[in-house]
Amino acid sequence: MSAADTIIVADRVHTLDPAGTRAEGVAAAVAVKDGLIVAVGGTAEVTAQWRGAATEVQHLPGATLTPGLTDGHMHPVFGAGSFRGVDLSGCRTVADLRAALAAAVAGTGRGEWISGFGLDHNTFQGAPISNAVIDEVLDGIPALLVLYDGHSALASSAALRAAGIEGPRTFASRSQIVCGPDGRPTGHLLEDGAIRLVRDLMPVADLQERRAQVLDLLHSMAATGLTGGHVMDCEGDALELIAGIEELPLRLRIAPWAMPGDIDAQIDHLLALRGTGGPRWSVDAVKFFIDGTVEGGTAWLETADCHGRSTDSFWHDPAHYTRAVQRLDAAGMQAVTHAIGDAGVRHALDALDPSIGPGGPGGPGAPSVRPTRGVRPVRHRIEHIETLPYDQVKRFAHLDVAASMQPTHTAYTRADHSDDWSTRLGAERAGRAWCCRDLRDTGATLVLGSDWPIAHFDPRQVLATAQLRRLPGTDSQPVGPEQALTALMALEGMTTHAAHATGQGHHAGRIAPGHRADLTAFGLDPLTAPPDELAEAPIRLTMVDGVTTHRG
Repeated sequence: MSAADTIIVADRVHTLDPAGTRAEGVAAAVAVKDGLIVAVGGTAEVTAQWRGAATEVQHLPGATLTPGLTDGHMHPVFGAGSFRGVDLSGCRTVADLRAALAAAVAGTGRGEWISGFGLDHNTFQGAPISNAVIDEVLDGIPALLVLYDGHSALASSAALRAAGIEGPRTFASRSQIVCGPDGRPTGHLLEDGAIRLVRDLMPVADLQERRAQVLDLLHSMAATGLTGGHVMDCEGDALELIAGIEELPLRLRIAPWAMPGDIDAQIDHLLALRGTGGPRWSVDAVKFFIDGTVEGGTAWLETADCHGRSTDSFWHDPAHYTRAVQRLDAAGMQAVTHAIGDAGVRHALDALDPSIGPGGPGGPGAPSVRPTRGVRPVRHRIEHIETLPYDQVKRFAHLDVAASMQPTHTAYTRADHSDDWSTRLGAERAGRAWCCRDLRDTGATLVLGSDWPIAHFDPRQVLATAQLRRLPGTDSQPVGPEQALTALMALEGMTTHAAHATGQGHHAGRIAPGHRADLTAFGLDPLTAPPDELAEAPIRLTMVDGVTTHRG
Protein backbone atom coordinates (compact mmCIF):
# COMPACT_ATOMS: atom_id res chain seq x y z
CA MET A 1 0.00 0.00 0.00
CA SER A 2 1.46 3.38 -1.02
CA ALA A 3 1.70 6.19 1.51
CA ALA A 4 -0.78 9.05 1.86
CA ASP A 5 0.18 12.57 0.87
CA THR A 6 -1.42 14.03 3.99
CA ILE A 7 -2.89 12.78 7.25
CA ILE A 8 -5.07 15.20 9.21
CA VAL A 9 -5.54 14.57 12.92
CA ALA A 10 -8.38 16.34 14.77
CA ASP A 11 -10.45 15.89 17.90
CA ARG A 12 -13.56 15.04 15.92
CA VAL A 13 -14.41 14.07 12.35
CA HIS A 14 -18.03 14.39 11.30
CA THR A 15 -18.09 12.25 8.19
CA LEU A 16 -21.81 12.81 7.37
CA ASP A 17 -21.52 9.40 5.74
CA PRO A 18 -24.41 7.16 6.78
CA ALA A 19 -22.47 4.12 5.59
CA GLY A 20 -19.28 5.08 7.38
CA THR A 21 -17.97 5.13 10.91
CA ARG A 22 -18.22 8.35 12.87
CA ALA A 23 -14.69 9.10 13.97
CA GLU A 24 -14.49 11.11 17.19
CA GLY A 25 -12.17 11.83 20.09
CA VAL A 26 -8.47 12.55 20.18
CA ALA A 27 -7.79 9.59 17.90
CA ALA A 28 -9.62 10.84 14.78
CA ALA A 29 -7.73 11.01 11.50
CA VAL A 30 -8.27 11.31 7.74
CA ALA A 31 -5.73 10.20 5.13
CA VAL A 32 -5.56 11.90 1.73
CA LYS A 33 -3.79 10.76 -1.44
CA ASP A 34 -3.94 12.18 -4.99
CA GLY A 35 -6.75 14.54 -4.03
CA LEU A 36 -9.00 11.80 -2.62
CA ILE A 37 -9.80 10.55 0.86
CA VAL A 38 -8.33 7.08 1.30
CA ALA A 39 -8.99 6.37 4.96
CA VAL A 40 -11.00 7.62 7.95
CA GLY A 41 -10.57 6.28 11.48
CA GLY A 42 -8.41 6.29 14.57
CA THR A 43 -5.07 8.03 14.44
CA ALA A 44 -3.06 4.93 15.32
CA GLU A 45 -4.79 2.82 12.70
CA VAL A 46 -4.64 5.43 9.92
CA THR A 47 -1.01 6.42 10.50
CA ALA A 48 0.13 2.82 10.76
CA GLN A 49 -1.35 2.02 7.37
CA TRP A 50 -0.86 5.27 5.48
CA ARG A 51 2.07 7.25 6.89
CA GLY A 52 5.24 7.24 4.82
CA ALA A 53 8.48 9.17 4.80
CA ALA A 54 6.98 11.98 2.69
CA THR A 55 3.55 12.07 4.34
CA GLU A 56 2.64 15.42 5.86
CA VAL A 57 0.82 15.05 9.17
CA GLN A 58 -1.30 18.05 10.12
CA HIS A 59 -2.24 18.06 13.80
CA LEU A 60 -5.30 20.16 14.64
CA PRO A 61 -5.86 19.85 18.38
CA GLY A 62 -9.32 20.99 19.46
CA ALA A 63 -10.61 21.04 15.87
CA THR A 64 -13.59 19.37 14.26
CA LEU A 65 -13.21 18.19 10.67
CA THR A 66 -16.26 18.22 8.36
CA PRO A 67 -16.82 17.80 4.64
CA GLY A 68 -15.80 20.95 2.79
CA LEU A 69 -18.42 23.69 2.91
CA THR A 70 -20.09 24.66 -0.37
CA ASP A 71 -21.96 27.92 -0.94
CA GLY A 72 -25.07 26.84 -2.83
CA HIS A 73 -25.70 30.21 -4.50
CA MET A 74 -23.09 32.87 -5.18
CA HIS A 75 -21.98 35.48 -7.76
CA PRO A 76 -18.21 35.94 -7.34
CA VAL A 77 -17.45 37.35 -10.80
CA PHE A 78 -20.65 39.35 -11.33
CA GLY A 79 -20.58 40.62 -7.75
CA ALA A 80 -16.96 41.70 -7.86
CA GLY A 81 -17.73 43.75 -10.96
CA SER A 82 -21.19 45.18 -10.25
CA PHE A 83 -21.24 45.57 -6.45
CA ARG A 84 -18.42 48.07 -6.19
CA GLY A 85 -17.86 51.67 -5.20
CA VAL A 86 -19.66 53.13 -2.20
CA ASP A 87 -21.03 50.66 0.36
CA LEU A 88 -24.53 51.99 1.11
CA SER A 89 -25.66 49.11 3.30
CA GLY A 90 -25.38 51.26 6.42
CA CYS A 91 -27.83 53.90 5.17
CA ARG A 92 -31.05 53.91 7.15
CA THR A 93 -32.56 57.19 5.92
CA VAL A 94 -32.41 59.40 2.84
CA ALA A 95 -30.24 61.78 4.86
CA ASP A 96 -27.75 58.95 5.40
CA LEU A 97 -27.76 58.25 1.66
CA ARG A 98 -27.14 61.87 0.77
CA ALA A 99 -24.28 62.09 3.27
CA ALA A 100 -22.63 58.95 1.84
CA LEU A 101 -22.92 60.31 -1.70
CA ALA A 102 -21.59 63.72 -0.67
CA ALA A 103 -18.48 62.04 0.71
CA ALA A 104 -18.10 60.12 -2.57
CA VAL A 105 -18.47 63.31 -4.62
CA ALA A 106 -15.65 64.92 -2.64
CA GLY A 107 -13.27 62.24 -3.90
CA THR A 108 -14.57 62.02 -7.49
CA GLY A 109 -13.35 63.86 -10.55
CA ARG A 110 -15.88 65.59 -12.80
CA GLY A 111 -15.59 63.04 -15.57
CA GLU A 112 -15.91 60.00 -13.31
CA TRP A 113 -18.90 57.86 -12.39
CA ILE A 114 -20.06 57.08 -8.89
CA SER A 115 -21.19 53.55 -8.22
CA GLY A 116 -22.80 52.24 -5.06
CA PHE A 117 -24.21 48.98 -3.75
CA GLY A 118 -26.18 47.48 -0.89
CA LEU A 119 -28.82 50.22 -0.72
CA ASP A 120 -31.78 49.08 1.37
CA HIS A 121 -35.28 49.71 0.01
CA ASN A 122 -36.31 50.61 3.56
CA THR A 123 -34.02 53.66 3.36
CA PHE A 124 -36.80 55.45 1.44
CA GLN A 125 -39.28 54.71 4.27
CA GLY A 126 -42.15 53.81 1.96
CA ALA A 127 -41.74 56.76 -0.42
CA PRO A 128 -41.21 56.10 -4.15
CA ILE A 129 -37.57 55.49 -5.05
CA SER A 130 -36.45 58.51 -7.06
CA ASN A 131 -33.26 60.31 -8.04
CA ALA A 132 -34.88 63.58 -6.94
CA VAL A 133 -33.39 62.97 -3.49
CA ILE A 134 -29.82 62.47 -4.75
CA ASP A 135 -29.38 64.68 -7.84
CA GLU A 136 -28.59 67.85 -5.94
CA VAL A 137 -25.82 66.30 -3.88
CA LEU A 138 -24.36 64.57 -6.96
CA ASP A 139 -24.13 67.91 -8.77
CA GLY A 140 -24.33 66.49 -12.29
CA ILE A 141 -22.09 63.45 -11.71
CA PRO A 142 -23.47 60.25 -13.28
CA ALA A 143 -24.19 57.58 -10.68
CA LEU A 144 -25.69 54.10 -10.52
CA LEU A 145 -26.66 52.78 -7.09
CA VAL A 146 -27.56 49.10 -6.94
CA LEU A 147 -30.14 48.20 -4.31
CA TYR A 148 -29.41 45.24 -2.06
CA ASP A 149 -31.64 42.83 -4.01
CA GLY A 150 -29.47 43.24 -7.12
CA HIS A 151 -32.64 43.42 -9.24
CA SER A 152 -33.20 47.15 -8.94
CA ALA A 153 -31.06 50.26 -9.09
CA LEU A 154 -31.26 54.03 -8.84
CA ALA A 155 -29.64 56.07 -11.62
CA SER A 156 -28.96 59.77 -11.32
CA SER A 157 -30.41 62.12 -13.92
CA ALA A 158 -26.92 62.55 -15.41
CA ALA A 159 -26.63 58.77 -15.80
CA LEU A 160 -30.04 58.59 -17.49
CA ARG A 161 -29.00 61.30 -19.93
CA ALA A 162 -25.77 59.47 -20.71
CA ALA A 163 -27.80 56.35 -21.53
CA GLY A 164 -30.32 58.27 -23.62
CA ILE A 165 -33.17 57.23 -21.33
CA GLU A 166 -36.03 59.72 -21.64
CA GLY A 167 -39.07 57.55 -21.03
CA PRO A 168 -40.37 53.97 -20.83
CA ARG A 169 -39.09 51.22 -23.10
CA THR A 170 -40.14 47.71 -24.02
CA PHE A 171 -37.86 44.80 -23.10
CA ALA A 172 -37.82 41.09 -23.97
CA SER A 173 -38.10 40.44 -20.22
CA ARG A 174 -40.43 42.23 -17.84
CA SER A 175 -37.80 44.83 -16.99
CA GLN A 176 -38.95 48.41 -16.43
CA ILE A 177 -37.80 52.00 -16.51
CA VAL A 178 -40.02 53.44 -13.78
CA CYS A 179 -41.62 56.74 -14.81
CA GLY A 180 -43.61 59.29 -12.86
CA PRO A 181 -47.08 60.65 -13.67
CA ASP A 182 -45.43 63.07 -16.14
CA GLY A 183 -43.96 60.15 -18.09
CA ARG A 184 -40.39 61.06 -17.19
CA PRO A 185 -38.01 58.48 -15.67
CA THR A 186 -37.60 58.63 -11.91
CA GLY A 187 -34.21 56.92 -12.05
CA HIS A 188 -35.61 53.71 -10.57
CA LEU A 189 -34.64 50.79 -12.84
CA LEU A 190 -36.13 47.33 -12.41
CA GLU A 191 -34.46 44.12 -13.56
CA ASP A 192 -31.47 43.44 -15.76
CA GLY A 193 -32.81 44.76 -19.06
CA ALA A 194 -33.28 48.26 -17.66
CA ILE A 195 -30.26 48.33 -15.36
CA ARG A 196 -27.96 47.16 -18.13
CA LEU A 197 -28.70 50.30 -20.19
CA VAL A 198 -26.78 52.33 -17.63
CA ARG A 199 -24.38 49.71 -16.27
CA ASP A 200 -22.91 49.03 -19.71
CA LEU A 201 -21.76 52.67 -19.91
CA MET A 202 -19.71 52.53 -16.74
CA PRO A 203 -15.94 52.08 -16.93
CA VAL A 204 -14.71 48.52 -16.39
CA ALA A 205 -11.30 47.48 -15.14
CA ASP A 206 -9.18 45.42 -17.50
CA LEU A 207 -9.40 41.63 -17.40
CA GLN A 208 -6.21 41.09 -15.44
CA GLU A 209 -7.24 43.53 -12.72
CA ARG A 210 -10.67 41.95 -12.41
CA ARG A 211 -9.11 38.49 -12.34
CA ALA A 212 -6.92 39.58 -9.42
CA GLN A 213 -9.98 40.97 -7.61
CA VAL A 214 -11.89 37.71 -8.03
CA LEU A 215 -8.91 35.63 -6.90
CA ASP A 216 -8.53 37.77 -3.76
CA LEU A 217 -12.24 37.32 -3.10
CA LEU A 218 -12.02 33.54 -3.49
CA HIS A 219 -9.07 33.39 -1.09
CA SER A 220 -11.13 35.37 1.43
CA MET A 221 -13.92 32.84 0.97
CA ALA A 222 -11.53 29.93 1.54
CA ALA A 223 -10.45 31.55 4.83
CA THR A 224 -14.04 31.20 6.08
CA GLY A 225 -14.09 27.47 5.35
CA LEU A 226 -15.57 27.44 1.85
CA THR A 227 -14.25 24.80 -0.52
CA GLY A 228 -16.74 25.31 -3.36
CA GLY A 229 -19.56 27.39 -4.75
CA HIS A 230 -22.46 27.14 -7.16
CA VAL A 231 -21.97 30.20 -9.38
CA MET A 232 -25.27 31.58 -10.68
CA ASP A 233 -24.11 33.72 -13.59
CA CYS A 234 -21.61 33.76 -16.43
CA GLU A 235 -21.83 37.15 -18.11
CA GLY A 236 -19.44 38.68 -20.62
CA ASP A 237 -15.89 37.37 -20.30
CA ALA A 238 -16.50 35.52 -17.01
CA LEU A 239 -15.33 32.16 -18.38
CA GLU A 240 -12.14 33.70 -19.76
CA LEU A 241 -11.55 35.37 -16.40
CA ILE A 242 -11.99 32.13 -14.44
CA ALA A 243 -9.99 30.04 -16.92
CA GLY A 244 -7.06 32.42 -16.49
CA ILE A 245 -6.72 31.71 -12.76
CA GLU A 246 -4.00 29.10 -12.45
CA GLU A 247 -5.26 27.47 -9.24
CA LEU A 248 -8.71 28.29 -7.96
CA PRO A 249 -8.98 28.14 -4.16
CA LEU A 250 -12.64 27.06 -4.53
CA ARG A 251 -14.33 24.49 -6.75
CA LEU A 252 -16.81 26.41 -8.94
CA ARG A 253 -19.88 24.96 -10.64
CA ILE A 254 -21.21 27.53 -13.12
CA ALA A 255 -24.76 28.14 -14.39
CA PRO A 256 -24.91 30.76 -17.20
CA TRP A 257 -28.13 32.74 -17.65
CA ALA A 258 -30.87 31.99 -20.16
CA MET A 259 -33.04 35.06 -20.58
CA PRO A 260 -36.29 35.89 -22.40
CA GLY A 261 -35.71 36.58 -26.08
CA ASP A 262 -34.08 34.22 -28.56
CA ILE A 263 -34.41 31.38 -26.08
CA ASP A 264 -34.08 28.48 -28.52
CA ALA A 265 -30.74 29.79 -29.78
CA GLN A 266 -29.61 30.36 -26.19
CA ILE A 267 -30.46 26.80 -25.19
CA ASP A 268 -28.62 25.44 -28.23
CA HIS A 269 -25.55 27.43 -27.20
CA LEU A 270 -25.73 26.42 -23.55
CA LEU A 271 -26.18 22.74 -24.33
CA ALA A 272 -23.05 22.97 -26.48
CA LEU A 273 -21.25 24.72 -23.61
CA ARG A 274 -22.07 21.96 -21.13
CA GLY A 275 -18.95 20.35 -19.70
CA THR A 276 -16.69 23.27 -20.57
CA GLY A 277 -14.23 23.73 -17.76
CA GLY A 278 -10.81 23.34 -16.28
CA PRO A 279 -9.22 22.43 -12.97
CA ARG A 280 -11.86 23.03 -10.27
CA TRP A 281 -14.46 24.69 -12.53
CA SER A 282 -17.08 23.58 -15.02
CA VAL A 283 -20.29 24.69 -16.74
CA ASP A 284 -22.99 22.23 -15.70
CA ALA A 285 -26.32 24.04 -15.45
CA VAL A 286 -28.47 26.86 -16.83
CA LYS A 287 -29.88 29.69 -14.72
CA PHE A 288 -33.39 31.06 -15.39
CA PHE A 289 -35.44 33.80 -13.78
CA ILE A 290 -39.18 33.21 -13.50
CA ASP A 291 -39.65 36.43 -11.51
CA GLY A 292 -37.79 39.25 -9.76
CA THR A 293 -38.03 40.45 -6.16
CA VAL A 294 -40.75 41.34 -3.66
CA GLU A 295 -39.23 44.72 -2.80
CA GLY A 296 -38.94 45.69 -6.45
CA GLY A 297 -42.53 44.72 -7.17
CA THR A 298 -41.35 42.16 -9.73
CA ALA A 299 -41.93 38.90 -7.84
CA TRP A 300 -44.68 36.68 -9.30
CA LEU A 301 -47.39 36.33 -6.67
CA GLU A 302 -50.71 34.52 -6.75
CA THR A 303 -52.39 37.74 -5.62
CA ALA A 304 -51.04 41.29 -5.87
CA ASP A 305 -48.89 42.95 -3.25
CA CYS A 306 -50.10 45.97 -1.27
CA HIS A 307 -49.30 48.24 -4.22
CA GLY A 308 -51.29 46.13 -6.66
CA ARG A 309 -48.09 44.79 -8.26
CA SER A 310 -46.14 41.52 -8.55
CA THR A 311 -48.69 39.51 -10.51
CA ASP A 312 -46.61 38.85 -13.63
CA SER A 313 -43.81 36.53 -14.65
CA PHE A 314 -40.39 37.79 -15.73
CA TRP A 315 -41.35 36.23 -19.08
CA HIS A 316 -44.08 37.92 -21.10
CA ASP A 317 -45.12 34.39 -22.08
CA PRO A 318 -44.11 31.90 -19.36
CA ALA A 319 -44.72 29.04 -21.79
CA HIS A 320 -41.38 29.87 -23.42
CA TYR A 321 -39.67 29.34 -20.08
CA THR A 322 -41.42 26.00 -19.62
CA ARG A 323 -40.40 24.69 -23.01
CA ALA A 324 -36.79 25.78 -22.46
CA VAL A 325 -36.64 23.97 -19.09
CA GLN A 326 -38.16 20.87 -20.61
CA ARG A 327 -35.60 20.91 -23.42
CA LEU A 328 -32.84 20.91 -20.81
CA ASP A 329 -34.56 18.13 -18.91
CA ALA A 330 -34.78 15.96 -22.02
CA ALA A 331 -31.08 16.61 -22.68
CA GLY A 332 -30.08 15.81 -19.08
CA MET A 333 -28.78 19.28 -18.19
CA GLN A 334 -29.76 20.91 -14.92
CA ALA A 335 -32.14 23.88 -14.87
CA VAL A 336 -31.75 26.33 -12.00
CA THR A 337 -34.66 28.75 -11.58
CA HIS A 338 -34.78 31.96 -9.55
CA ALA A 339 -38.33 31.91 -8.15
CA ILE A 340 -39.27 34.11 -5.21
CA GLY A 341 -43.05 34.55 -5.31
CA ASP A 342 -45.54 31.77 -4.68
CA ALA A 343 -46.88 31.86 -8.25
CA GLY A 344 -43.33 31.79 -9.62
CA VAL A 345 -42.40 28.73 -7.56
CA ARG A 346 -45.64 27.00 -8.54
CA HIS A 347 -44.98 27.56 -12.24
CA ALA A 348 -41.39 26.35 -11.95
CA LEU A 349 -42.60 23.17 -10.25
CA ASP A 350 -45.41 22.74 -12.79
CA ALA A 351 -42.83 22.82 -15.58
CA LEU A 352 -41.23 19.71 -14.07
CA ASP A 353 -44.40 17.89 -13.06
CA PRO A 354 -45.07 14.84 -15.26
CA SER A 355 -48.74 14.91 -14.28
CA ILE A 356 -49.12 18.23 -16.12
CA GLY A 357 -48.86 17.46 -19.82
CA PRO A 358 -49.59 19.40 -23.00
CA GLY A 359 -51.92 22.26 -22.30
CA GLY A 360 -50.36 22.77 -18.87
CA PRO A 361 -47.79 25.46 -18.01
CA GLY A 362 -45.96 24.92 -21.27
CA GLY A 363 -49.02 25.62 -23.36
CA PRO A 364 -50.52 23.52 -26.16
CA GLY A 365 -48.06 21.11 -27.71
CA ALA A 366 -45.45 21.49 -24.98
CA PRO A 367 -43.31 18.37 -24.62
CA SER A 368 -43.98 16.32 -21.53
CA VAL A 369 -41.12 15.89 -19.09
CA ARG A 370 -39.59 12.66 -17.90
CA PRO A 371 -41.10 10.78 -14.94
CA THR A 372 -40.42 11.86 -11.41
CA ARG A 373 -38.09 10.71 -8.58
CA GLY A 374 -35.47 8.11 -9.37
CA VAL A 375 -35.97 8.17 -13.14
CA ARG A 376 -35.17 11.72 -14.28
CA PRO A 377 -31.49 11.82 -15.35
CA VAL A 378 -30.82 15.19 -13.70
CA ARG A 379 -32.05 16.92 -10.55
CA HIS A 380 -33.34 20.46 -11.15
CA ARG A 381 -33.32 23.33 -8.64
CA ILE A 382 -35.37 26.31 -7.55
CA GLU A 383 -33.62 29.24 -5.87
CA HIS A 384 -34.71 31.60 -3.06
CA ILE A 385 -38.35 30.49 -2.44
CA GLU A 386 -39.08 33.40 -0.13
CA THR A 387 -42.75 32.73 0.62
CA LEU A 388 -44.70 29.57 -0.11
CA PRO A 389 -47.93 27.87 1.02
CA TYR A 390 -47.53 24.40 2.48
CA ASP A 391 -49.26 22.61 -0.39
CA GLN A 392 -46.45 23.78 -2.70
CA VAL A 393 -43.72 22.91 -0.17
CA LYS A 394 -44.65 19.23 -0.37
CA ARG A 395 -44.09 19.13 -4.13
CA PHE A 396 -40.32 19.59 -3.89
CA ALA A 397 -39.73 16.15 -2.40
CA HIS A 398 -42.43 14.56 -4.58
CA LEU A 399 -40.85 15.88 -7.80
CA ASP A 400 -37.26 15.51 -6.52
CA VAL A 401 -36.56 19.20 -7.14
CA ALA A 402 -33.87 20.69 -4.91
CA ALA A 403 -34.69 23.81 -2.92
CA SER A 404 -31.88 26.37 -2.64
CA MET A 405 -32.27 29.01 0.06
CA GLN A 406 -30.27 31.73 1.78
CA PRO A 407 -30.95 31.98 5.54
CA THR A 408 -29.12 35.30 5.93
CA HIS A 409 -31.70 36.96 3.66
CA THR A 410 -34.01 36.96 6.67
CA ALA A 411 -31.93 39.92 7.89
CA TYR A 412 -33.81 42.10 5.41
CA THR A 413 -37.09 41.41 7.20
CA ARG A 414 -38.39 42.06 10.69
CA ALA A 415 -40.33 39.75 12.94
CA ASP A 416 -43.04 42.41 13.43
CA HIS A 417 -43.58 42.64 9.62
CA SER A 418 -42.82 46.39 9.59
CA ASP A 419 -40.20 46.16 6.83
CA ASP A 420 -40.84 46.81 3.14
CA TRP A 421 -40.68 43.12 2.16
CA SER A 422 -43.29 42.11 4.73
CA THR A 423 -45.50 45.15 4.13
CA ARG A 424 -45.69 44.44 0.42
CA LEU A 425 -46.61 40.79 0.99
CA GLY A 426 -49.01 41.20 3.88
CA ALA A 427 -48.84 39.40 7.21
CA GLU A 428 -50.10 36.02 6.02
CA ARG A 429 -47.51 35.59 3.29
CA ALA A 430 -44.77 37.22 5.35
CA GLY A 431 -45.54 34.59 7.98
CA ARG A 432 -44.37 31.94 5.50
CA ALA A 433 -40.94 33.53 5.07
CA TRP A 434 -38.09 31.20 4.06
CA CYS A 435 -39.82 27.98 5.13
CA CYS A 436 -36.59 25.97 5.42
CA ARG A 437 -37.74 23.54 8.11
CA ASP A 438 -40.96 22.62 6.32
CA LEU A 439 -38.96 21.74 3.23
CA ARG A 440 -36.55 19.54 5.20
CA ASP A 441 -39.31 17.88 7.17
CA THR A 442 -41.13 16.90 3.96
CA GLY A 443 -37.98 15.19 2.68
CA ALA A 444 -36.74 17.79 0.21
CA THR A 445 -33.12 18.38 -0.68
CA LEU A 446 -32.28 21.76 0.86
CA VAL A 447 -29.14 23.59 -0.30
CA LEU A 448 -27.95 26.59 1.71
CA GLY A 449 -25.94 29.53 0.43
CA SER A 450 -25.29 33.25 0.75
CA ASP A 451 -26.22 34.78 -2.63
CA TRP A 452 -23.10 36.93 -2.25
CA PRO A 453 -22.96 39.90 -2.78
CA ILE A 454 -26.60 40.19 -1.69
CA ALA A 455 -25.49 38.89 1.72
CA HIS A 456 -22.07 38.17 3.23
CA PHE A 457 -20.42 35.00 1.95
CA ASP A 458 -19.23 33.76 5.36
CA PRO A 459 -20.69 30.23 5.66
CA ARG A 460 -20.46 30.36 9.45
CA GLN A 461 -23.07 33.14 9.35
CA VAL A 462 -25.23 31.04 7.02
CA LEU A 463 -25.02 28.01 9.32
CA ALA A 464 -25.74 30.10 12.42
CA THR A 465 -28.62 32.07 10.89
CA ALA A 466 -30.26 28.87 9.66
CA GLN A 467 -30.53 27.85 13.32
CA LEU A 468 -31.25 31.25 14.86
CA ARG A 469 -33.49 32.81 12.16
CA ARG A 470 -31.68 36.08 12.90
CA LEU A 471 -28.19 37.29 12.22
CA PRO A 472 -25.75 36.03 14.86
CA GLY A 473 -24.53 38.58 17.34
CA THR A 474 -27.71 40.67 17.14
CA ASP A 475 -30.61 41.02 19.53
CA SER A 476 -33.27 41.21 16.81
CA GLN A 477 -36.30 38.99 17.09
CA PRO A 478 -36.07 35.76 15.04
CA VAL A 479 -38.07 35.68 11.81
CA GLY A 480 -40.27 32.58 11.79
CA PRO A 481 -38.45 30.69 14.56
CA GLU A 482 -40.52 27.58 13.81
CA GLN A 483 -38.60 27.31 10.52
CA ALA A 484 -35.21 27.01 12.24
CA LEU A 485 -32.98 24.12 11.20
CA THR A 486 -31.03 21.88 13.52
CA ALA A 487 -27.25 22.19 13.50
CA LEU A 488 -26.97 18.95 11.53
CA MET A 489 -29.57 20.06 8.95
CA ALA A 490 -27.72 23.33 8.46
CA LEU A 491 -24.36 21.59 7.99
CA GLU A 492 -25.93 19.13 5.55
CA GLY A 493 -27.27 22.08 3.55
CA MET A 494 -23.70 23.13 2.75
CA THR A 495 -22.24 19.64 2.37
CA THR A 496 -24.26 16.49 1.62
CA HIS A 497 -27.35 18.26 0.26
CA ALA A 498 -25.25 20.64 -1.83
CA ALA A 499 -23.55 17.63 -3.42
CA HIS A 500 -26.82 15.73 -3.86
CA ALA A 501 -28.43 18.71 -5.60
CA THR A 502 -25.73 18.61 -8.28
CA GLY A 503 -25.73 14.84 -8.73
CA GLN A 504 -22.29 14.55 -7.12
CA GLY A 505 -23.22 12.82 -3.88
CA HIS A 506 -21.29 9.70 -4.89
CA HIS A 507 -17.94 11.51 -4.66
CA ALA A 508 -18.53 14.78 -2.79
CA GLY A 509 -20.15 16.16 0.36
CA ARG A 510 -18.97 13.42 2.76
CA ILE A 511 -15.77 12.25 4.37
CA ALA A 512 -15.44 8.75 3.02
CA PRO A 513 -12.85 6.76 1.07
CA GLY A 514 -13.03 7.58 -2.62
CA HIS A 515 -14.59 11.00 -2.04
CA ARG A 516 -12.89 14.27 -2.91
CA ALA A 517 -10.56 15.58 -0.25
CA ASP A 518 -12.49 18.82 0.16
CA LEU A 519 -12.42 19.47 3.91
CA THR A 520 -13.17 22.17 6.48
CA ALA A 521 -11.79 22.19 10.02
CA PHE A 522 -13.60 24.30 12.64
CA GLY A 523 -12.04 25.43 15.91
CA LEU A 524 -15.12 24.06 17.69
CA ASP A 525 -17.81 21.49 17.03
CA PRO A 526 -20.40 22.99 14.64
CA LEU A 527 -22.98 20.41 15.72
CA THR A 528 -22.88 21.27 19.43
CA ALA A 529 -21.62 24.86 19.69
CA PRO A 530 -24.13 27.67 20.28
CA PRO A 531 -24.89 29.25 16.88
CA ASP A 532 -23.68 32.70 17.97
CA GLU A 533 -20.30 31.14 18.81
CA LEU A 534 -20.25 29.13 15.59
CA ALA A 535 -20.51 32.38 13.60
CA GLU A 536 -17.18 33.49 15.10
CA ALA A 537 -15.46 30.09 15.12
CA PRO A 538 -11.84 29.94 13.95
CA ILE A 539 -11.30 28.03 10.72
CA ARG A 540 -8.26 25.86 11.34
CA LEU A 541 -7.99 24.38 7.87
CA THR A 542 -9.58 24.52 4.44
CA MET A 543 -8.59 21.90 1.85
CA VAL A 544 -9.59 21.39 -1.78
CA ASP A 545 -8.42 18.35 -3.77
CA GLY A 546 -6.09 17.53 -0.90
CA VAL A 547 -4.39 20.94 -1.23
CA THR A 548 -4.48 23.33 1.73
CA THR A 549 -6.13 26.59 0.65
CA HIS A 550 -6.22 28.11 4.15
CA ARG A 551 -4.50 27.31 7.41
CA GLY A 552 -5.58 29.21 10.51
